[in-house]
Amino acid sequence: MSDEPSDNTRSLHEEVKRLRKSLSELTPPLDVLLKRRGFRIYKKEPSEDLLLPDSRFIEGFYEMMKKYSFRLFLRDVIKRQKFFRLADVTRYATSAVTHDYLEYITDIGLVEKVSDGYKLTRAPIKSFGETLEWFVSEVFHKEFATEAIWGIRFKRPGVGGDYDLISRVDGIILYMEIKSSPPKQIYQNEISAFFDRVNDLLPEISMFFVDTELRMKDKIALMFEEELKKRYPDPPKVTRMEKELFQILDKIFIINAKDSITANIEKVLSWYFRRNQ
Repeated sequence: MSDEPSDNTRSLHEEVKRLRKSLSELTPPLDVLLKRRGFRIYKKEPSEDLLLPDSRFIEGFYEMMKKYSFRLFLRDVIKRQKFFRLADVTRYATSAVTHDYLEYITDIGLVEKVSDGYKLTRAPIKSFGETLEWFVSEVFHKEFATEAIWGIRFKRPGVGGDYDLISRVDGIILYMEIKSSPPKQIYQNEISAFFDRVNDLLPEISMFFVDTELRMKDKIALMFEEELKKRYPDPPKVTRMEKELFQILDKIFIINAKDSITANIEKVLSWYFRRNQ
């Protein structure tokens, strides 16, 4: 029996996307929704540390960014951006796959050959963070037909820092914190800052996303439980949805990249809308 979707299934999927896009166009734009809550965008989508190819290569680069091993590879390239060899960036995939990745980013102009190695052509790049935020924003645009902006800064008293991503989904606000670091490099104060921003913005959906395929229960979910104990006399539970996806009160979600970023965002949206009708 074939696993390919039927023509009727594909047609229904396209119709749902069309209707969602139409609904999105009829609801107020994101900046208006934010203004109604007293938030005015001061800065957004900075480009200083954005590692992207020229526009003619963007679609292909977006597709490559869906691969977890490619994202890990890019992190290593950025860490060694002044000079590296193939062996220096072969940690998360086979040598053959990494060689293909290196040839690809050379072909699209992100790195160039120097002596017996390579270097970034767009250095200095501080981290992979902005490029990951751009990619997740594109996932919302392309896969869910929603308006999304990344790297947002507001002039707000009390709560500072950037909001990594904010999206307008069927007339509601979704806020997502995006971590490119592995769980061992995420600390309690970052969980606290996430809750401060959630409590200030009051989005209908909030997501804490870590770009890892490692377990979330061992550290990240535990830090959320600790933070909830500090903030509530009767703290709500951190409940497993499935695998390494967790939810709090059906509106705050902890997710990773296992299976795929797109699939996990879809699971969150489905969970939220099915329980908030």
